[in-house]
Amino acid sequence: MWFKSILVLCIVLPSYGNQDTCQTHDKIVKAGYTAERYDVVTEDGYILEVNRIPRGKGSSWSSKRPVVFMMHGLTGCSNSYVELGSQYAMGFNLADSGFDVWLGNARGVGNSRRHKSLNPDNNRQKSKFFDFSWEEIALYDLPAMIEFALKTAGQDKLHYVGHSQGGTVFLVLNSMKPEYNKKFISAHLLAGVGYQKNFPNSLLKTAARFTTTIHNLAKTSGIYEIMGPDWNSKNAIAKSGCANGACSRSSEVEDIIEEIVNGADLVAGSSVKQFAHFGQNINDRVFRRFYYTPSINLLKYGSLSPPEYNLKKVNVDITMHYALGDDILDERDVLSMVADLPRAKARKVAKDTFSHVDFVASSLVKQLVTDYIIDDLKRR
Repeated sequence: MWFKSILVLCIVLPSYGNQDTCQTHDKIVKAGYTAERYDVVTEDGYILEVNRIPRGKGSSWSSKRPVVFMMHGLTGCSNSYVELGSQYAMGFNLADSGFDVWLGNARGVGNSRRHKSLNPDNNRQKSKFFDFSWEEIALYDLPAMIEFALKTAGQDKLHYVGHSQGGTVFLVLNSMKPEYNKKFISAHLLAGVGYQKNFPNSLLKTAARFTTTIHNLAKTSGIYEIMGPDWNSKNAIAKSGCANGACSRSSEVEDIIEEIVNGADLVAGSSVKQFAHFGQNINDRVFRRFYYTPSINLLKYGSLSPPEYNLKKVNVDITMHYALGDDILDERDVLSMVADLPRAKARKVAKDTFSHVDFVASSLVKQLVTDYIIDDLKRR
């Protein structure tokens, strides 16, 4: 039974988005807004789609609009901030309030599942393509997209909004590359995941104990991607040829994940390693870099254990939005992060049943979160 439990880790920290319908550009146009779409190439060769809403519906062009860069969570994509439509979606609300809105996409999601030399659908290349966790998204994807947005908009600084993993990568970027702190006017992290010492979901906490086991099984079975473009209960293991006699267990993997995501509106995919990194942090109760083996850690980090991310280096004016109904991020961990961040404050959503995914999936987000963010940004 423990095997079924650990597989639930594959839907930890859900976000709004879909591999088949992650057509953010078309959704923006359909909603009546001006839309721009760019391809940004990272230092390590990933090709990322970046979407832009340069102005509000019916607004005239202005080159002086403050830039807001928005980043989705795990398994999400840029759809996260437009899916609720022009009335409630945060991306549209910000554009209508006078901001130049940029929507990022991490490597591996539907509209950024591309690379200059690696093919994610090639059996010989997919292991290299998906050999990334959210640290690579923080160190390569965010800098490339942010630099591009600032250059295109002709500005030096921007505001940042990140949901779930979108908060994680912001903290990692600015702790490991503190020179980027100066590029942010402010940041609003929506259930931004960092510290997980008090992880509230008991089932997922149990699953996290077996992170190494499930990660190794996935690799031996040829599974490097979660919820890819042709995801179904038969695809990954059947195509792998049931490596190492793992057929029965691998079929169980597929069936359980399909059961979990069946009925979910939108998912956009991610690497297995992203889930494994979160699982490690939950189990070890520490916010640190990816754990390999002691010998590999020594080669990569110069120590037997991975170093922790130092939040004291994140010198940006940050508001950490959190909700008591969130079963992924505990209030105590939010307050601990705020205590360690030099310029941060916590803001509790005024609805106890508000959940982790509600930050991008509930129409209540406008009155409970977005309106506050808009007022805050306009004061700066």
